[in-house]
Amino acid sequence: MDRIIDITTDNLHLASHRGFLIVSLNKAEQGRIALDDIAAIIIHAHGVTWTTNLVVKLAKRGAMMVLCSANHAPVAMMIPIEGHHAQNARFRAQWDCPRPMMKRAWKQIVVAKIRMQASLLAACGREEASALTFLANRVRSGDPDNVEAQAARRYWTALMGQDFRRDRAADGANALLNYGYTVIRSMVARSTIASGLHPTIGLHHANRLNAFALVDDLMEPFRPLVDAVVRQMLDEGACDVDSPAKQRLAALISADLDCQGEASPVSVAAQRLARSLAASFEQGKLSLALFSPPDPLAWNSIARYKPNGVAR
Repeated sequence: MDRIIDITTDNLHLASHRGFLIVSLNKAEQGRIALDDIAAIIIHAHGVTWTTNLVVKLAKRGAMMVLCSANHAPVAMMIPIEGHHAQNARFRAQWDCPRPMMKRAWKQIVVAKIRMQASLLAACGREEASALTFLANRVRSGDPDNVEAQAARRYWTALMGQDFRRDRAADGANALLNYGYTVIRSMVARSTIASGLHPTIGLHHANRLNAFALVDDLMEPFRPLVDAVVRQMLDEGACDVDSPAKQRLAALISADLDCQGEASPVSVAAQRLARSLAASFEQGKLSLALFSPPDPLAWNSIARYKPNGVAR
């Protein structure tokens, strides 16, 4: 079971003991979670300390540790060096991938993202859904026309209102989106490393300061899932990044998606996508395992999805 552990209390100490993450405050144990259940630990609080032994044991299990700034955007990740038994061969195949194939892969990612956005708008009863479907059909290899940005301009105002502006530094809806994207990013990062891919070598994102360019590429189709949850939370009057909001957004990785006719959790969909890209690099033939956009009933289920367990 993949769990996202959120650390929001100041001055906690994190350690490992007999296969468990031990969370302590002033040397008094506050809780414990099996290391094998952890997909990522996201740290927001100040003064949190941890042992090197804990980080090593998390890395051996392929789990991430994510450090966030005050606006809940990730600023650093600790990821394992050894992610897959065939890692060296896959690194080489990824590095040697012809540019035209990279561009075709990026086209498929962009089309999947825009179709997800269109599907969400349709489920919300927004007329702009048809315009985004039209734009998805106009994406060319590598998206040289930047159709992704054209779709985004229509999408955000249609989903969030005319006055909304996506701003990573803002509070309210933007802060909720930041946190949700952090959860998705850590999940996709884990899947990327576990598939033997190098997160720095992106399909499209190529900022030399971004160590997670490929992760940012592969997470694009998953973003509307976060948008759906945040839109529902705003409709319910919840606009703060508090503990219930974090638990709800963290639980999103367990929601179901249609993966080629089979219902699978979001975390499994990310694993399938990363593995399919790795296989594409090795075989020299592009075949991405992308999930289908949810129907309106499924969108409603995703938007209202609640956690079964409690994340700290």
